[in-house]
Amino acid sequence: MKKKSEQPKNIPGRVASSGISIRRFAVTYLLLMGVFFFIIGFAPLQRIIDVNGGYTRGVVTVTSWVLRIADIPATCQGSIIRLPSIALDVKFGCNGLEAVMIYAVAVMAFPATGRRKLAGIAAGFVILQAVNILRIAGLAYAGVRFPGIFEYLHIYVAQGMMIAVALAVFFVYLGHAGPHDQAAA
Repeated sequence: MKKKSEQPKNIPGRVASSGISIRRFAVTYLLLMGVFFFIIGFAPLQRIIDVNGGYTRGVVTVTSWVLRIADIPATCQGSIIRLPSIALDVKFGCNGLEAVMIYAVAVMAFPATGRRKLAGIAAGFVILQAVNILRIAGLAYAGVRFPGIFEYLHIYVAQGMMIAVALAVFFVYLGHAGPHDQAAA
């Protein structure tokens, strides 16, 4: 009589085939996201190190440079990009930091080796920043050349696009840091 191979038990909160604890991932993700939002939003800490402000100034500076390369006169000061017919004030949620946080926290919460996590965060950061700077430059271009659709693009297209790109980059990361890293983690 042949013995049937045992099937993995369906344990609530676990994906049977890979052993990934969905509950553990979700709790870790939420805790880390809370820590990151605390670091960014806690006023006394902002007076010591303003992560969001420094990040925004960097994004605005690089975006202004990209716009000038594209022959669109742009200057920047703080979080503002000044163009011929419009000024863009880049704030949290528009600066790309939120998408980077969503991605980086997901990578940190997923079980993988430390080396894979660092490589994943670094690669994802570069990809997300490139897309974000092109997104802001595209919005600036639309604001100058097509002011009638700027608001629509800004609210309905550009904001969701960064979250979708962060999710897509995370799925690519999962393909590289998937099951073969589980034993090491």
